[in-house]
Amino acid sequence: MPKMKGAQILVDALLRERVEYIFGYPGGAVLPTFDVLYDAPIKFILARHEQGAAHAADGYARATGRVGVCIATSGPGATNLVTGIATAYMDSIPMVAITGQVKTSLIGNDAFQEADVTGITRPITKHNYLVKDARDLARVIKEAFYIASTGRPGPVLIDLPVDVQIQEVEFEWPDRVDLPGYLVQSEPHPAQVKQASMMISESKRPVLYVGGGVVSSGAANEVRKLAHKCQIPVTTTLMALGVFPSDDSLSLGMLGMHGTGYANHAIMEADLIIAVGARFDDRVTGRLDTFAPYARVIHIDIDPTSISKNIPVDLEIVGDAKVVLQRLIEIVEKPDTEEWLEQIDIWKKRFRLTYKDDPNVIKPQYVIEKISELTNGEAIISTEVGQNQMWAAQYYNFKYPRQFITSGGLGTMGFGLPAAIGAKVGCPDKVVIDIAGDGSIQMNIQELMTAVENGIDVKIAILNNSYLGMVRQWQELFYRRRYSATPIKSPDFVKLAEAYGAKGMRVVRKEDVVPTIEEALRTPGVVVMDFIVAPEENVFPMVPAGEAINKMIMGMA
Repeated sequence: MPKMKGAQILVDALLRERVEYIFGYPGGAVLPTFDVLYDAPIKFILARHEQGAAHAADGYARATGRVGVCIATSGPGATNLVTGIATAYMDSIPMVAITGQVKTSLIGNDAFQEADVTGITRPITKHNYLVKDARDLARVIKEAFYIASTGRPGPVLIDLPVDVQIQEVEFEWPDRVDLPGYLVQSEPHPAQVKQASMMISESKRPVLYVGGGVVSSGAANEVRKLAHKCQIPVTTTLMALGVFPSDDSLSLGMLGMHGTGYANHAIMEADLIIAVGARFDDRVTGRLDTFAPYARVIHIDIDPTSISKNIPVDLEIVGDAKVVLQRLIEIVEKPDTEEWLEQIDIWKKRFRLTYKDDPNVIKPQYVIEKISELTNGEAIISTEVGQNQMWAAQYYNFKYPRQFITSGGLGTMGFGLPAAIGAKVGCPDKVVIDIAGDGSIQMNIQELMTAVENGIDVKIAILNNSYLGMVRQWQELFYRRRYSATPIKSPDFVKLAEAYGAKGMRVVRKEDVVPTIEEALRTPGVVVMDFIVAPEENVFPMVPAGEAINKMIMGMA
Protein backbone atom coordinates (compact mmCIF):
# COMPACT_ATOMS: atom_id res chain seq x y z
CA MET A 1 0.00 0.00 0.00
CA PRO A 2 1.54 3.38 -1.02
CA LYS A 3 2.48 6.02 1.52
CA MET A 4 1.09 9.48 0.85
CA LYS A 5 1.00 12.83 2.59
CA GLY A 6 -2.30 13.98 4.00
CA ALA A 7 -2.62 16.72 1.39
CA GLN A 8 -2.23 14.20 -1.42
CA ILE A 9 -4.79 11.91 0.22
CA LEU A 10 -7.19 14.85 0.39
CA VAL A 11 -6.83 15.70 -3.28
CA ASP A 12 -6.97 12.05 -4.41
CA ALA A 13 -10.10 11.55 -2.32
CA LEU A 14 -11.72 14.62 -3.89
CA LEU A 15 -10.97 13.17 -7.32
CA ARG A 16 -12.55 9.88 -6.27
CA GLU A 17 -15.64 11.88 -5.31
CA ARG A 18 -15.57 13.28 -8.86
CA VAL A 19 -14.89 16.85 -7.78
CA GLU A 20 -14.16 19.03 -10.82
CA TYR A 21 -14.15 22.51 -9.27
CA ILE A 22 -13.05 23.98 -5.95
CA PHE A 23 -13.74 27.59 -4.95
CA GLY A 24 -11.54 29.16 -2.34
CA TYR A 25 -8.62 31.23 -1.12
CA PRO A 26 -5.13 30.07 -0.07
CA GLY A 27 -3.25 30.75 3.16
CA GLY A 28 -0.48 29.43 5.35
CA ALA A 29 -2.41 26.60 6.97
CA VAL A 30 -3.46 25.09 3.63
CA LEU A 31 -0.23 25.56 1.67
CA PRO A 32 0.55 21.80 1.57
CA THR A 33 -2.83 21.18 -0.04
CA PHE A 34 -2.44 24.01 -2.55
CA ASP A 35 0.97 22.61 -3.49
CA VAL A 36 -0.71 19.33 -4.44
CA LEU A 37 -3.57 21.16 -6.23
CA TYR A 38 -0.95 22.81 -8.47
CA ASP A 39 -0.60 19.53 -10.41
CA ALA A 40 -4.11 18.15 -9.88
CA PRO A 41 -6.77 17.88 -12.62
CA ILE A 42 -9.18 19.90 -10.49
CA LYS A 43 -10.03 23.42 -11.59
CA PHE A 44 -9.40 25.79 -8.69
CA ILE A 45 -11.28 29.08 -8.87
CA LEU A 46 -9.77 31.85 -6.76
CA ALA A 47 -12.49 33.95 -5.17
CA ARG A 48 -11.71 37.44 -3.91
CA HIS A 49 -13.21 36.74 -0.50
CA GLU A 50 -13.87 33.46 1.27
CA GLN A 51 -17.56 34.30 1.65
CA GLY A 52 -17.70 34.57 -2.14
CA ALA A 53 -16.06 31.13 -2.41
CA ALA A 54 -18.67 29.56 -0.13
CA HIS A 55 -21.56 31.16 -2.05
CA ALA A 56 -20.04 30.06 -5.37
CA ALA A 57 -19.79 26.46 -4.13
CA ASP A 58 -23.39 26.79 -2.93
CA GLY A 59 -24.60 28.16 -6.28
CA TYR A 60 -22.77 25.34 -8.08
CA ALA A 61 -24.55 22.79 -5.88
CA ARG A 62 -27.98 24.37 -6.34
CA ALA A 63 -27.67 24.54 -10.11
CA THR A 64 -26.21 21.04 -10.64
CA GLY A 65 -27.38 18.95 -7.70
CA ARG A 66 -23.78 17.92 -7.05
CA VAL A 67 -21.79 18.66 -3.91
CA GLY A 68 -20.10 22.05 -3.99
CA VAL A 69 -16.60 22.33 -2.52
CA CYS A 70 -14.84 25.33 -1.02
CA ILE A 71 -11.54 25.71 0.83
CA ALA A 72 -9.99 28.37 3.06
CA THR A 73 -7.11 28.75 5.44
CA SER A 74 -7.31 28.80 9.24
CA GLY A 75 -8.55 31.62 11.46
CA PRO A 76 -10.05 34.52 9.47
CA GLY A 77 -10.14 32.45 6.29
CA ALA A 78 -12.29 29.87 8.01
CA THR A 79 -14.50 32.39 9.79
CA ASN A 80 -15.09 34.23 6.51
CA LEU A 81 -16.73 31.04 5.24
CA VAL A 82 -19.24 31.02 8.08
CA THR A 83 -21.98 33.13 6.45
CA GLY A 84 -21.79 31.00 3.31
CA ILE A 85 -21.94 27.77 5.32
CA ALA A 86 -24.95 29.05 7.29
CA THR A 87 -26.67 30.04 4.03
CA ALA A 88 -26.24 26.51 2.65
CA TYR A 89 -27.35 24.96 5.95
CA MET A 90 -30.60 26.92 6.13
CA ASP A 91 -31.52 25.92 2.57
CA SER A 92 -30.31 22.28 2.83
CA ILE A 93 -27.63 22.59 0.15
CA PRO A 94 -24.96 19.85 -0.21
CA MET A 95 -21.53 21.37 0.34
CA VAL A 96 -18.16 20.32 1.74
CA ALA A 97 -16.07 23.11 3.25
CA ILE A 98 -12.39 22.38 3.93
CA THR A 99 -10.49 24.62 6.31
CA GLY A 100 -6.85 24.66 7.30
CA GLN A 101 -5.99 24.61 10.98
CA VAL A 102 -2.87 25.28 13.04
CA LYS A 103 -0.67 22.34 14.04
CA THR A 104 -2.36 19.85 16.33
CA SER A 105 0.18 20.62 19.05
CA LEU A 106 -0.91 24.29 18.99
CA ILE A 107 -4.69 23.80 19.03
CA GLY A 108 -6.12 25.58 22.04
CA ASN A 109 -3.05 27.77 22.57
CA ASP A 110 -4.35 30.86 20.75
CA ALA A 111 -1.77 30.35 18.02
CA PHE A 112 -1.48 32.74 15.09
CA GLN A 113 -4.60 32.48 12.90
CA GLU A 114 -6.22 29.88 15.14
CA ALA A 115 -10.00 29.70 15.49
CA ASP A 116 -12.18 26.93 16.85
CA VAL A 117 -13.93 26.50 13.52
CA THR A 118 -15.57 23.19 14.41
CA GLY A 119 -17.06 24.82 17.51
CA ILE A 120 -18.09 27.92 15.59
CA THR A 121 -19.78 25.95 12.78
CA ARG A 122 -21.38 23.16 14.80
CA PRO A 123 -24.83 24.86 14.79
CA ILE A 124 -24.67 25.56 11.03
CA THR A 125 -23.33 22.30 9.60
CA LYS A 126 -24.96 18.94 9.15
CA HIS A 127 -21.75 17.49 10.57
CA ASN A 128 -18.14 18.59 10.99
CA TYR A 129 -14.76 16.98 11.57
CA LEU A 130 -11.44 17.96 13.11
CA VAL A 131 -8.94 15.50 11.59
CA LYS A 132 -5.97 14.85 13.87
CA ASP A 133 -4.51 11.83 12.07
CA ALA A 134 -3.99 11.51 8.32
CA ARG A 135 -4.96 7.84 8.56
CA ASP A 136 -8.55 8.99 9.18
CA LEU A 137 -8.61 11.41 6.26
CA ALA A 138 -9.81 9.16 3.43
CA ARG A 139 -12.66 7.82 5.58
CA VAL A 140 -13.63 11.32 6.71
CA ILE A 141 -13.82 12.66 3.15
CA LYS A 142 -15.94 9.75 1.96
CA GLU A 143 -18.26 10.19 4.93
CA ALA A 144 -18.43 13.95 4.44
CA PHE A 145 -19.63 13.70 0.85
CA TYR A 146 -22.11 10.97 1.78
CA ILE A 147 -23.55 12.96 4.67
CA ALA A 148 -23.69 16.20 2.66
CA SER A 149 -25.60 14.64 -0.24
CA THR A 150 -27.97 12.10 1.35
CA GLY A 151 -31.14 12.44 3.39
CA ARG A 152 -31.82 16.11 3.96
CA PRO A 153 -28.68 17.59 2.34
CA GLY A 154 -26.47 20.12 4.03
CA PRO A 155 -22.93 21.44 4.47
CA VAL A 156 -20.19 19.38 6.11
CA LEU A 157 -16.95 20.95 7.31
CA ILE A 158 -13.54 19.27 7.48
CA ASP A 159 -10.96 21.11 9.62
CA LEU A 160 -7.47 19.96 8.67
CA PRO A 161 -4.38 20.90 10.72
CA VAL A 162 -1.31 21.76 8.70
CA ASP A 163 0.80 18.98 10.23
CA VAL A 164 -1.83 16.40 9.24
CA GLN A 165 -1.53 17.64 5.65
CA ILE A 166 2.18 16.76 5.62
CA GLN A 167 1.90 13.55 7.68
CA GLU A 168 2.82 10.46 5.62
CA VAL A 169 0.60 7.41 6.01
CA GLU A 170 -0.58 4.47 3.95
CA PHE A 171 -3.50 5.46 1.73
CA GLU A 172 -6.52 3.19 1.88
CA TRP A 173 -9.77 4.25 0.27
CA PRO A 174 -12.79 2.75 2.07
CA ASP A 175 -15.12 0.80 -0.20
CA ARG A 176 -18.23 1.86 1.74
CA VAL A 177 -19.49 4.28 4.36
CA ASP A 178 -20.22 2.78 7.76
CA LEU A 179 -22.22 5.17 9.92
CA PRO A 180 -24.49 3.12 12.21
CA GLY A 181 -26.06 6.22 13.78
CA TYR A 182 -26.88 7.87 10.46
CA LEU A 183 -29.99 6.36 8.88
CA VAL A 184 -31.73 7.60 5.74
CA GLN A 185 -35.29 6.38 5.32
CA SER A 186 -36.18 6.67 1.65
CA GLU A 187 -39.04 4.18 1.43
CA PRO A 188 -42.30 5.25 3.12
CA HIS A 189 -44.55 3.05 5.20
CA PRO A 190 -47.17 1.54 2.84
CA ALA A 191 -50.02 2.05 5.32
CA GLN A 192 -49.24 5.77 5.54
CA VAL A 193 -49.20 6.10 1.74
CA LYS A 194 -52.55 4.30 1.57
CA GLN A 195 -54.01 6.61 4.19
CA ALA A 196 -52.72 9.66 2.28
CA SER A 197 -54.34 8.42 -0.92
CA MET A 198 -57.67 8.06 0.89
CA MET A 199 -57.41 11.55 2.39
CA ILE A 200 -56.68 13.02 -1.04
CA SER A 201 -59.51 11.13 -2.76
CA GLU A 202 -61.99 12.29 -0.10
CA SER A 203 -60.94 15.94 -0.22
CA LYS A 204 -62.85 18.70 -1.97
CA ARG A 205 -60.39 21.57 -1.62
CA PRO A 206 -56.86 20.09 -1.70
CA VAL A 207 -53.63 22.05 -2.22
CA LEU A 208 -50.17 20.68 -2.98
CA TYR A 209 -47.67 22.76 -1.00
CA VAL A 210 -44.19 22.06 -2.38
CA GLY A 211 -40.80 23.03 -0.94
CA GLY A 212 -37.11 22.78 -1.67
CA GLY A 213 -36.99 19.12 -0.66
CA VAL A 214 -38.67 18.31 -3.96
CA VAL A 215 -35.73 19.92 -5.77
CA SER A 216 -33.22 17.96 -3.68
CA SER A 217 -34.95 14.65 -4.37
CA GLY A 218 -35.50 15.29 -8.08
CA ALA A 219 -39.25 14.86 -7.64
CA ALA A 220 -40.52 17.64 -9.91
CA ASN A 221 -41.99 15.22 -12.46
CA GLU A 222 -43.78 13.33 -9.71
CA VAL A 223 -45.31 16.56 -8.39
CA ARG A 224 -46.56 17.36 -11.88
CA LYS A 225 -47.98 13.85 -12.38
CA LEU A 226 -49.83 13.88 -9.05
CA ALA A 227 -51.20 17.38 -9.63
CA HIS A 228 -52.51 16.54 -13.10
CA LYS A 229 -53.84 13.10 -12.19
CA CYS A 230 -55.81 14.49 -9.25
CA GLN A 231 -56.38 18.03 -10.58
CA ILE A 232 -54.88 19.57 -7.45
CA PRO A 233 -53.58 23.16 -7.52
CA VAL A 234 -49.90 23.59 -6.62
CA THR A 235 -48.22 26.32 -4.60
CA THR A 236 -44.47 26.45 -4.07
CA THR A 237 -42.13 28.02 -1.58
CA LEU A 238 -39.41 30.41 -2.68
CA MET A 239 -36.97 27.47 -2.73
CA ALA A 240 -39.18 25.40 -5.04
CA LEU A 241 -39.91 27.93 -7.78
CA GLY A 242 -39.63 26.12 -11.12
CA VAL A 243 -40.66 22.74 -9.73
CA PHE A 244 -44.11 23.39 -11.18
CA PRO A 245 -44.33 25.53 -14.35
CA SER A 246 -45.66 28.99 -13.60
CA ASP A 247 -47.81 28.94 -16.76
CA ASP A 248 -49.60 25.68 -15.85
CA SER A 249 -53.31 26.19 -15.17
CA LEU A 250 -52.90 24.43 -11.80
CA SER A 251 -50.09 26.72 -10.69
CA LEU A 252 -50.77 29.03 -7.76
CA GLY A 253 -47.28 30.47 -7.77
CA MET A 254 -45.47 31.23 -4.54
CA LEU A 255 -47.28 31.51 -1.22
CA GLY A 256 -46.52 33.42 1.95
CA MET A 257 -45.46 36.94 2.88
CA HIS A 258 -44.92 38.07 -0.73
CA GLY A 259 -46.80 35.23 -2.40
CA THR A 260 -49.75 35.53 -4.71
CA GLY A 261 -53.11 36.48 -3.28
CA TYR A 262 -54.72 33.41 -4.80
CA ALA A 263 -52.13 31.04 -3.30
CA ASN A 264 -52.66 32.49 0.17
CA HIS A 265 -56.44 32.40 -0.08
CA ALA A 266 -56.33 28.82 -1.38
CA ILE A 267 -54.22 27.70 1.58
CA MET A 268 -56.55 29.44 4.03
CA GLU A 269 -59.67 27.84 2.52
CA ALA A 270 -58.24 24.38 1.76
CA ASP A 271 -59.60 21.27 3.44
CA LEU A 272 -56.38 19.31 2.78
CA ILE A 273 -52.76 20.40 2.45
CA ILE A 274 -50.27 17.92 1.00
CA ALA A 275 -46.91 19.34 2.06
CA VAL A 276 -43.96 17.84 0.22
CA GLY A 277 -40.38 18.68 1.18
CA ALA A 278 -41.43 21.91 2.87
CA ARG A 279 -40.94 23.01 6.48
CA PHE A 280 -43.78 25.50 7.13
CA ASP A 281 -41.39 28.37 7.67
CA ASP A 282 -42.66 31.60 9.21
CA ARG A 283 -42.60 33.50 5.89
CA VAL A 284 -45.08 30.91 4.59
CA THR A 285 -47.38 30.48 7.57
CA GLY A 286 -47.72 34.01 8.87
CA ARG A 287 -49.55 33.96 12.19
CA LEU A 288 -49.43 30.32 13.23
CA ASP A 289 -52.75 30.12 15.08
CA THR A 290 -54.63 31.30 11.99
CA PHE A 291 -52.84 29.18 9.37
CA ALA A 292 -55.06 26.90 7.21
CA PRO A 293 -57.87 26.66 9.79
CA TYR A 294 -60.01 24.19 7.81
CA ALA A 295 -57.30 21.89 6.53
CA ARG A 296 -56.05 18.49 7.48
CA VAL A 297 -52.32 18.24 6.78
CA ILE A 298 -50.27 15.47 5.19
CA HIS A 299 -46.53 16.14 5.59
CA ILE A 300 -44.05 14.24 3.41
CA ASP A 301 -40.40 14.78 4.33
CA ILE A 302 -37.18 12.80 4.56
CA ASP A 303 -36.27 14.64 7.77
CA PRO A 304 -38.53 13.46 10.61
CA THR A 305 -37.46 16.41 12.79
CA SER A 306 -39.13 18.82 10.36
CA ILE A 307 -42.55 17.18 10.72
CA SER A 308 -44.90 18.90 13.19
CA LYS A 309 -42.06 21.27 14.10
CA ASN A 310 -44.09 24.40 13.30
CA ILE A 311 -47.54 23.13 12.30
CA PRO A 312 -49.19 20.02 13.82
CA VAL A 313 -49.92 17.50 11.08
CA ASP A 314 -52.62 14.83 10.71
CA LEU A 315 -50.49 12.35 8.77
CA GLU A 316 -46.72 12.21 8.61
CA ILE A 317 -44.87 10.26 5.95
CA VAL A 318 -41.12 9.98 6.38
CA GLY A 319 -39.37 9.17 3.14
CA ASP A 320 -37.75 10.50 0.00
CA ALA A 321 -40.21 12.82 -1.76
CA LYS A 322 -39.67 11.18 -5.14
CA VAL A 323 -40.25 7.67 -3.80
CA VAL A 324 -43.27 8.67 -1.69
CA LEU A 325 -44.95 10.46 -4.59
CA GLN A 326 -44.30 7.52 -6.93
CA ARG A 327 -46.03 5.19 -4.47
CA LEU A 328 -48.89 7.66 -4.03
CA ILE A 329 -49.45 8.21 -7.75
CA GLU A 330 -49.84 4.44 -8.25
CA ILE A 331 -52.86 4.14 -5.94
CA VAL A 332 -54.50 7.53 -5.49
CA GLU A 333 -57.91 8.20 -7.02
CA LYS A 334 -58.92 11.59 -8.35
CA PRO A 335 -60.97 13.72 -5.96
CA ASP A 336 -63.82 15.96 -7.11
CA THR A 337 -62.08 19.35 -7.36
CA GLU A 338 -64.18 20.99 -10.08
CA GLU A 339 -65.85 23.58 -7.83
CA TRP A 340 -62.55 24.22 -6.04
CA LEU A 341 -60.75 24.99 -9.29
CA GLU A 342 -63.56 27.31 -10.31
CA GLN A 343 -63.14 29.22 -7.04
CA ILE A 344 -59.39 29.43 -7.59
CA ASP A 345 -59.96 30.86 -11.08
CA ILE A 346 -62.08 33.59 -9.46
CA TRP A 347 -59.24 34.38 -7.03
CA LYS A 348 -56.71 34.40 -9.86
CA LYS A 349 -58.70 37.10 -11.66
CA ARG A 350 -59.28 39.09 -8.48
CA PHE A 351 -55.75 38.89 -7.03
CA ARG A 352 -53.55 38.81 -10.12
CA LEU A 353 -50.01 40.09 -9.75
CA THR A 354 -49.90 43.65 -10.99
CA TYR A 355 -48.21 47.00 -10.58
CA LYS A 356 -48.92 50.55 -11.69
CA ASP A 357 -46.97 51.18 -14.87
CA ASP A 358 -45.48 54.58 -15.68
CA PRO A 359 -44.02 55.44 -19.11
CA ASN A 360 -41.69 58.01 -17.55
CA VAL A 361 -40.12 55.71 -14.95
CA ILE A 362 -38.52 52.27 -15.06
CA LYS A 363 -40.46 49.95 -12.81
CA PRO A 364 -38.37 47.07 -11.44
CA GLN A 365 -41.18 44.59 -12.15
CA TYR A 366 -41.03 45.62 -15.81
CA VAL A 367 -37.30 44.86 -15.95
CA ILE A 368 -37.91 41.35 -14.58
CA GLU A 369 -40.77 40.76 -17.02
CA LYS A 370 -38.56 41.70 -19.95
CA ILE A 371 -35.65 39.55 -18.73
CA SER A 372 -38.11 36.66 -18.51
CA GLU A 373 -39.49 37.27 -22.00
CA LEU A 374 -36.08 37.74 -23.64
CA THR A 375 -34.68 34.56 -22.07
CA ASN A 376 -37.89 32.62 -22.79
CA GLY A 377 -38.14 31.85 -19.09
CA GLU A 378 -35.19 29.45 -19.38
CA ALA A 379 -32.26 31.29 -17.78
CA ILE A 380 -30.79 30.41 -14.42
CA ILE A 381 -31.64 33.35 -12.20
CA SER A 382 -29.70 34.09 -9.04
CA THR A 383 -30.66 36.93 -6.77
CA GLU A 384 -29.37 38.98 -3.94
CA VAL A 385 -31.81 39.47 -1.03
CA GLY A 386 -34.60 41.98 -0.60
CA GLN A 387 -36.97 43.59 -3.05
CA ASN A 388 -34.93 42.40 -6.04
CA GLN A 389 -35.34 38.82 -4.82
CA MET A 390 -39.10 39.06 -4.35
CA TRP A 391 -39.72 40.77 -7.69
CA ALA A 392 -37.67 38.06 -9.40
CA ALA A 393 -39.74 35.40 -7.63
CA GLN A 394 -42.99 37.08 -8.66
CA TYR A 395 -42.32 38.20 -12.24
CA TYR A 396 -39.88 35.70 -13.76
CA ASN A 397 -41.77 32.78 -15.30
CA PHE A 398 -39.75 29.81 -14.07
CA LYS A 399 -40.19 26.49 -15.86
CA TYR A 400 -37.72 24.06 -14.33
CA PRO A 401 -36.24 23.08 -10.98
CA ARG A 402 -32.72 24.37 -10.16
CA GLN A 403 -33.46 27.48 -12.18
CA PHE A 404 -33.85 29.88 -9.25
CA ILE A 405 -30.74 30.30 -7.10
CA THR A 406 -31.51 32.37 -4.01
CA SER A 407 -30.86 32.54 -0.28
CA GLY A 408 -34.18 31.65 1.30
CA GLY A 409 -33.73 30.68 4.92
CA LEU A 410 -30.87 32.95 5.94
CA GLY A 411 -31.61 35.79 3.51
CA THR A 412 -27.98 36.58 2.81
CA MET A 413 -27.20 39.87 1.09
CA GLY A 414 -24.21 39.49 -1.21
CA PHE A 415 -25.23 35.96 -2.19
CA GLY A 416 -26.32 36.47 -5.78
CA LEU A 417 -23.15 37.37 -7.68
CA PRO A 418 -20.87 34.63 -6.34
CA ALA A 419 -23.76 32.13 -6.52
CA ALA A 420 -24.26 33.07 -10.18
CA ILE A 421 -20.56 32.39 -10.77
CA GLY A 422 -20.90 28.93 -9.24
CA ALA A 423 -24.07 28.21 -11.21
CA LYS A 424 -22.42 29.23 -14.49
CA VAL A 425 -19.37 27.06 -13.74
CA GLY A 426 -21.69 24.12 -13.18
CA CYS A 427 -23.99 24.88 -16.14
CA PRO A 428 -21.77 26.57 -18.75
CA ASP A 429 -24.36 26.22 -21.53
CA LYS A 430 -27.06 28.10 -19.61
CA VAL A 431 -27.67 31.85 -19.52
CA VAL A 432 -27.06 32.93 -15.91
CA ILE A 433 -28.30 36.29 -14.64
CA ASP A 434 -27.91 37.78 -11.18
CA ILE A 435 -30.78 40.10 -10.29
CA ALA A 436 -29.45 42.46 -7.64
CA GLY A 437 -30.16 45.56 -5.62
CA ASP A 438 -27.74 48.46 -5.48
CA GLY A 439 -27.19 47.76 -1.78
CA SER A 440 -26.73 43.99 -1.82
CA ILE A 441 -24.54 43.88 -4.93
CA GLN A 442 -21.90 45.91 -3.08
CA MET A 443 -21.48 43.27 -0.39
CA ASN A 444 -19.55 40.91 -2.65
CA ILE A 445 -18.98 43.02 -5.74
CA GLN A 446 -15.27 42.09 -5.68
CA GLU A 447 -16.30 38.75 -7.20
CA LEU A 448 -16.67 40.55 -10.53
CA MET A 449 -12.92 40.01 -10.80
CA THR A 450 -13.38 36.27 -10.21
CA ALA A 451 -15.86 36.10 -13.07
CA VAL A 452 -13.77 38.24 -15.44
CA GLU A 453 -10.47 36.48 -14.71
CA ASN A 454 -11.95 33.03 -15.27
CA GLY A 455 -14.11 33.95 -18.27
CA ILE A 456 -17.30 33.10 -16.39
CA ASP A 457 -20.02 34.66 -18.51
CA VAL A 458 -22.56 35.99 -16.02
CA LYS A 459 -24.88 38.94 -16.48
CA ILE A 460 -25.83 41.24 -13.59
CA ALA A 461 -29.02 43.30 -13.56
CA ILE A 462 -28.95 45.91 -10.78
CA LEU A 463 -32.32 47.36 -9.80
CA ASN A 464 -30.89 50.64 -8.58
CA ASN A 465 -33.34 52.58 -6.41
CA SER A 466 -30.80 54.35 -4.16
CA TYR A 467 -32.22 52.63 -1.08
CA LEU A 468 -31.85 49.47 0.92
CA GLY A 469 -35.22 48.77 -0.60
CA MET A 470 -36.93 46.15 1.53
CA VAL A 471 -35.90 47.78 4.80
CA ARG A 472 -37.06 51.15 3.42
CA GLN A 473 -40.40 49.56 2.48
CA TRP A 474 -40.94 48.43 6.07
CA GLN A 475 -39.96 51.88 7.30
CA GLU A 476 -42.49 53.43 4.93
CA LEU A 477 -45.34 51.12 5.92
CA PHE A 478 -44.70 50.65 9.64
CA TYR A 479 -42.28 53.37 10.82
CA ARG A 480 -43.87 56.57 9.43
CA ARG A 481 -41.36 56.91 6.58
CA ARG A 482 -38.50 57.49 9.01
CA TYR A 483 -35.79 56.30 6.62
CA SER A 484 -33.08 55.57 9.13
CA ALA A 485 -29.85 54.34 7.42
CA THR A 486 -31.67 53.11 4.30
CA PRO A 487 -30.81 55.77 1.69
CA ILE A 488 -27.62 54.47 0.06
CA LYS A 489 -25.08 56.12 -2.18
CA SER A 490 -23.51 53.82 -4.75
CA PRO A 491 -20.49 54.03 -7.00
CA ASP A 492 -20.75 54.51 -10.74
CA PHE A 493 -21.49 50.88 -11.57
CA VAL A 494 -20.58 51.35 -15.23
CA LYS A 495 -17.11 52.65 -14.40
CA LEU A 496 -16.74 50.01 -11.71
CA ALA A 497 -17.61 47.23 -14.17
CA GLU A 498 -15.10 48.63 -16.65
CA ALA A 499 -12.43 48.81 -13.95
CA TYR A 500 -12.88 45.08 -13.38
CA GLY A 501 -12.72 44.38 -17.12
CA ALA A 502 -16.47 43.85 -17.56
CA LYS A 503 -18.93 45.74 -19.73
CA GLY A 504 -21.14 48.27 -17.95
CA MET A 505 -24.40 49.84 -19.14
CA ARG A 506 -26.68 52.33 -17.40
CA VAL A 507 -30.39 52.52 -18.23
CA VAL A 508 -32.49 55.53 -17.25
CA ARG A 509 -35.33 55.37 -19.81
CA LYS A 510 -38.01 52.69 -20.05
CA GLU A 511 -37.63 52.43 -23.84
CA ASP A 512 -33.99 51.43 -23.39
CA VAL A 513 -34.68 48.46 -21.10
CA VAL A 514 -35.29 45.87 -23.83
CA PRO A 515 -32.40 46.94 -26.13
CA THR A 516 -30.02 46.89 -23.15
CA ILE A 517 -31.02 43.38 -22.09
CA GLU A 518 -30.75 42.19 -25.69
CA GLU A 519 -27.28 43.68 -26.00
CA ALA A 520 -26.17 42.15 -22.70
CA LEU A 521 -27.37 38.70 -23.75
CA ARG A 522 -25.47 38.78 -27.03
CA THR A 523 -22.30 40.29 -25.53
CA PRO A 524 -19.66 37.71 -24.56
CA GLY A 525 -18.31 37.97 -21.03
CA VAL A 526 -19.44 39.68 -17.87
CA VAL A 527 -22.00 42.47 -18.27
CA VAL A 528 -23.35 44.79 -15.57
CA MET A 529 -26.68 46.48 -16.32
CA ASP A 530 -27.50 49.37 -13.98
CA PHE A 531 -31.26 50.03 -14.20
CA ILE A 532 -32.24 53.29 -12.48
CA VAL A 533 -35.69 52.30 -11.20
CA ALA A 534 -38.51 53.99 -9.29
CA PRO A 535 -36.96 54.76 -5.89
CA GLU A 536 -39.95 54.05 -3.67
CA GLU A 537 -41.57 51.15 -5.49
CA ASN A 538 -42.81 48.47 -3.10
CA VAL A 539 -43.19 44.70 -3.25
CA PHE A 540 -46.85 43.69 -3.16
CA PRO A 541 -48.70 41.61 -2.10
CA MET A 542 -47.28 41.80 1.41
CA VAL A 543 -48.43 40.12 4.60
CA PRO A 544 -47.53 42.32 7.59
CA ALA A 545 -45.59 40.62 10.36
CA GLY A 546 -47.87 38.80 12.80
CA GLU A 547 -50.87 38.69 10.45
CA ALA A 548 -52.67 35.78 8.82
CA ILE A 549 -51.53 35.18 5.26
CA ASN A 550 -54.90 36.17 3.78
CA LYS A 551 -54.59 39.63 5.39
CA MET A 552 -52.46 41.05 2.60
CA ILE A 553 -51.58 44.57 1.59
CA MET A 554 -52.23 44.36 -2.14
CA GLY A 555 -50.84 47.72 -3.27
CA MET A 556 -52.13 49.74 -6.20
CA ALA A 557 -53.60 48.16 -9.33
